[in-house]
Amino acid sequence: MTPQSASPTPRPLVGIACCTRLQGAHRFHMVGDKYIQAARSGADVSVLLLPALGEDSVDLLSQLDGILLTGSHSNVEPRHYGAAQQQEDMLTDPLRDATTLTLIRAAIEQQVPVLGICRGFQEINVALGGSLHQAVQEVAGLQDHREDKKQPLQQQYGISHPVELQPGGQLARLMSDARTQQVNSLHGQGVQRLAPGLRVEALAPDGLVEAFSLDDSNAGFLLAVQWHPEWQMAQHPFYRAIFETFGNACRARAATRNT
Repeated sequence: MTPQSASPTPRPLVGIACCTRLQGAHRFHMVGDKYIQAARSGADVSVLLLPALGEDSVDLLSQLDGILLTGSHSNVEPRHYGAAQQQEDMLTDPLRDATTLTLIRAAIEQQVPVLGICRGFQEINVALGGSLHQAVQEVAGLQDHREDKKQPLQQQYGISHPVELQPGGQLARLMSDARTQQVNSLHGQGVQRLAPGLRVEALAPDGLVEAFSLDDSNAGFLLAVQWHPEWQMAQHPFYRAIFETFGNACRARAATRNT
């Protein structure tokens, strides 16, 4: 008889937090396909979509090997960082806030790897006690970091400016201690006050924080970036390296969890 081959090791399971949006008269929970595909191909993980159901998502953490917090058209409600809403037409998603802000703190406490992108980057900062500029382009000394929505997607997501990687950080190590990398830029909000316990990983030319990690390397894996590394990731070694390092952290978590 032919010996039975061992079953392949299952890929780590990553939860992706959903946004909510009204489609007609009905509310939908949704995640952009580009994030799902980047997680599958770049981090080599399986994905589970987490509906925006508040603290219920925390109960799933023991079964997950990572959390991906995506970008979104919506913004974190300013009340979560003690500010009044400055723009009446600001799009918010209270159900996502109620889910992710609690989920972030629980994931860090349980050392579940976290990757935050754009809104996810901002959510992490708010969840840990930081604050946001609600309109970066209106802040003296800061550039306009928004995309031109009249342009095709290829140009909206094209390279916009360099970021300066901070010596000794995760991103600098990923890129063999290179000092700068080129990134896209599609955000109107940004870090005003960095939360305690976070370390700056990259800065824009105007000094705006563009990436951060946990200051305590023993506290588990957390990396958040303001740009969009999920966009055409395979064509950008820097973007792909971000997902690969997240995937490696998820595999390490899976090995520990399965043990």
